[in-house]
Amino acid sequence: MAESCSTARCGSRLLTPEQEHILRERGTEYPGSSPLNAEKRDGIYQCAGCGADLFSSETKYESGSGWPSFYAPLTGAVSSRQDSSHGMVRTEVTCAHCHGHLGHVFPDGPPPTGERYCMNGLALDFVPREPEEA
Repeated sequence: MAESCSTARCGSRLLTPEQEHILRERGTEYPGSSPLNAEKRDGIYQCAGCGADLFSSETKYESGSGWPSFYAPLTGAVSSRQDSSHGMVRTEVTCAHCHGHLGHVFPDGPPPTGERYCMNGLALDFVPREPEEA
């Protein structure tokens, strides 16, 4: 088992077996399987493992990859490292707080960053922004 999102770091959050596989064993979900692909509301995407804020809906875009994609994380929210598994070299993205595996970042995203943070939807929880009172 990879050293990420340990029970001690993620606390007592209840995770599904699929979330455990992604966050703690560096797994992936099937492309197109996440309901978050179609999520269009304003809000924040949090780590499903620890609840840390990771991405704003303002940086989410449709990449056509089959996974929720963002062009930038919130400042200091994620960490990255080289991943040479599966016969390819990529940059793995993890939660900076609990080190749970989120997905990978690629240099083919839109402006202003040119990056595509391709995230597993099961590694994220979406929290809609509260409507402002008039």
